[in-house]
Amino acid sequence: MKVLVVGTGAREHAIADGLKDDCELYCYMSKINPGMSKIATFKQGDEGEVEKVAEFAKENEIDIAFIGPEAPLEKGIVDELEKNGVKCVGPSKSAARIETDKSFMRNLFEDYNIEGSLIYKVFDNYEDLSEFLDDFDRDVVVKPVGLTGGKGVKIVGDHLKDNQEAKEYSKEVIDNAMGGFAQVIIEERVIGEEFTIQAFCDGKNLVPMPAAQDHPHAFEGDKGAITGGMGSYSDSNGLLPFLTQEDYDKAVKIMKDTLKAIATEAEPYKGILYGQFMLTATGPRLIEYNARFGDPEAMNVLPLLKTPLIDICKAIVDGTLSEAEFENKSSVCKYIVPDGYPETEYAGELIEVDEEAINELGAKVFYAAVSLEDDGIHLSGSRALGVVASGENISEAEEIAEKACDFIKGNVYHRRDVGTTELVEKRVSHMKEILN
Repeated sequence: MKVLVVGTGAREHAIADGLKDDCELYCYMSKINPGMSKIATFKQGDEGEVEKVAEFAKENEIDIAFIGPEAPLEKGIVDELEKNGVKCVGPSKSAARIETDKSFMRNLFEDYNIEGSLIYKVFDNYEDLSEFLDDFDRDVVVKPVGLTGGKGVKIVGDHLKDNQEAKEYSKEVIDNAMGGFAQVIIEERVIGEEFTIQAFCDGKNLVPMPAAQDHPHAFEGDKGAITGGMGSYSDSNGLLPFLTQEDYDKAVKIMKDTLKAIATEAEPYKGILYGQFMLTATGPRLIEYNARFGDPEAMNVLPLLKTPLIDICKAIVDGTLSEAEFENKSSVCKYIVPDGYPETEYAGELIEVDEEAINELGAKVFYAAVSLEDDGIHLSGSRALGVVASGENISEAEEIAEKACDFIKGNVYHRRDVGTTELVEKRVSHMKEILN
């Protein structure tokens, strides 16, 4: 069977790695990913040019395409591929609005009485939002309606001083049509611990994966700018140290109810549904959905998958999805980034990666925003690669991942605290405070 992975980052590398032994693998990528290029027949090109991707798939008689990033989904890559006879692990343009149009997502919760939503309002002018914020006596979160690469969200009390600054940023979002929409969503800020559940979906059935927790802040101690994610961990029981089975099950029910609503309101949703939740004193609240695997969270769960990923892909496209089995192990992912990230002066520089030494430790490397050129691996201005390890518990996985990071040389940085006992216990204590 011929499978095409679309995308060029660490998430796509993890997907390709999970497929490589069980199919004839092809990749379509904007930059030459050092890991994917070694295991697949590939073409370098813009994944957003969906007609060209479809042409490549057709030329190579691809059976299934697995879509990694969100931007091609918004452009209708699944619709284009399926029009050309290629089945897809990924939602249609209409169904992908669960991520690409946040107002569509929030309206689903309201129209179908799905639990776990937030108080929210959508605005397209400064006057109305200003009046709303003058009367709203709680801190808020400001979100562009469309896609901003995970970097458009700003939170009062974190990035913004108060609701007055929220007004100013909201005006900027509307005036500049940030994310492609001259609209902004104002949501209540909820307090708790964030967690992620990713799930395989075949349009009707939803099979959840182990929960994971991302670390979006750039610097240790949860300081600095919000990034695409500096690392993440999962636990051996599929939960998290602060997350109960009951909370996990409630979050999964929210996702299942959403899947039904998407099928009614848009089209059956096939692919990966990513739910980002906040565990609060009143249970899980849905922060947002992504219409694809998370990055870094894909790297936590895919190496633990015991069921062949190719079998899951077949079940998704055939509508026969029933289960997915994972190893009872913990995992920790640490992201290597250029020094100074998200602002850096080291874009374009060479780095050295001793993959052999990392593999000998029992860890894995998944390449992200780097480019393989004749003289080696070059940084970009974004996240470079994810180092992932598994173990019997989080502490063991963290220790291996941290040792593995020593085998990457250059002007790079990573958060050494991701997955450490100290930081995990901080999360647990925070949740206890909220519940008491």
